[in-house]
Amino acid sequence: MTATNPARPLRLSRDDHKTLGLAALGGALEIYDFIIFVFFALTLSQLFFPPEMPEWLRLLQSFGIFVTGYLARPLGGILMAHFADHLGRKKVFSLSILMMALPCLLIGVMPTYADIGYAAPLILLGLRILQGAAVGGEVPSAWTFVAEHAPAGRRGYALGFLQAGLTFGYLLGALTATALAQVFTAQEILDYAWRYPFLLGGVFGVIGVWLRRWLSETPVFLALRERREQPVAFPLRTVLREHRRALVPAALLTCVLTSAVVVLVVITPTVMQQRFGMSAADTFALSALGIVFLNIGCVLAGLLVDRVGAWRALMVYSLLLPLGVGALYASLIGGWGWTGVAYALAGLACGVVGVVPSVMVGLFPPAIRVSGISFTYNLAYALWASTTPLMLIALMPWSPWVCVGFCLLMGTVGLLTAVYFSAREDLRAGDELVLAKV
Repeated sequence: MTATNPARPLRLSRDDHKTLGLAALGGALEIYDFIIFVFFALTLSQLFFPPEMPEWLRLLQSFGIFVTGYLARPLGGILMAHFADHLGRKKVFSLSILMMALPCLLIGVMPTYADIGYAAPLILLGLRILQGAAVGGEVPSAWTFVAEHAPAGRRGYALGFLQAGLTFGYLLGALTATALAQVFTAQEILDYAWRYPFLLGGVFGVIGVWLRRWLSETPVFLALRERREQPVAFPLRTVLREHRRALVPAALLTCVLTSAVVVLVVITPTVMQQRFGMSAADTFALSALGIVFLNIGCVLAGLLVDRVGAWRALMVYSLLLPLGVGALYASLIGGWGWTGVAYALAGLACGVVGVVPSVMVGLFPPAIRVSGISFTYNLAYALWASTTPLMLIALMPWSPWVCVGFCLLMGTVGLLTAVYFSAREDLRAGDELVLAKV
């Protein structure tokens, strides 16, 4: 994409669409590499832990290795963000997908517990830590890269489209797992076929690295370098010293974004099977439909950002979030038979996922932007994503409306954050000022 320029027509050129498409596709492939693990957690628990160990303990340890990927996000994200603010967005943007793909490929070829004993789960843990570090650098770098390339008045759409690409990675993982289950028997998957989705992830990563070599550095970062100023020595220290007030809304909105994804993609499919007795096939079909409309919702939310501004769009989608999820659970509890329509509406209402990035990139100035986003996003995401699902599942026996009440709470958080912080001029960072000084 080309530089932000107020005189430029508010439309995307062919090069703009190419850059945005490559960024979104690469993000989808990287998210696939990260999430595919969870679809085969049960299989991996049987392959990488002692057979005499109780099944529940093996599964618990397998999910523990998966969660480690989330816990590794903050450290990896902070380190990669430091270099993104120093060396450029493009280099780290390309490095993150390589760091994700290589461990995925290695998981597909590595020996199991039957071959090397306890070394197998330890190696698996190390590879997941690398993947967690990679995804911690991917999202902040992707947001910054796309935002700084976007033309004037089109940043919201660009970031919404990018978020649609990232969430498509979840759908790609689910479709791959489902196709594998239809082609191979359970024993064949356990014997050898479990390796295929990880090997495919490695191939996806190579494709992603190759695609990103055609991307160019962002105009904003180049403008900073053309001013011949030394980069901030320690961007994170500057964030903590001079931009502490931006950390609060960034962390709160990360929790809102995370909550929408957790409820729609993680918790609701489980609840539909456990509480409402739906088959796995029906649950997957409805979940896939929800993700598709979440993708659409992200793009629509981005378009709204460009029309009314990021803070006002955040207010709108903070109100829509509990309404959409409420309609979905009313359909499930009431047995109305319109669950597919309700799931699609819930996906659209979760478009807050496409709004939050536009707010986040505006909270921090370009010189320390990736570090500011990375620190708050990864830390809040790691804590919230690792605890929220357990909390909701534990509370579900108390009432089937738990997820609706939770989304009402998080929608209120998003609304109050938008109302309070949108008036704070010191929290607004504009790239036009950087470009104008070159």
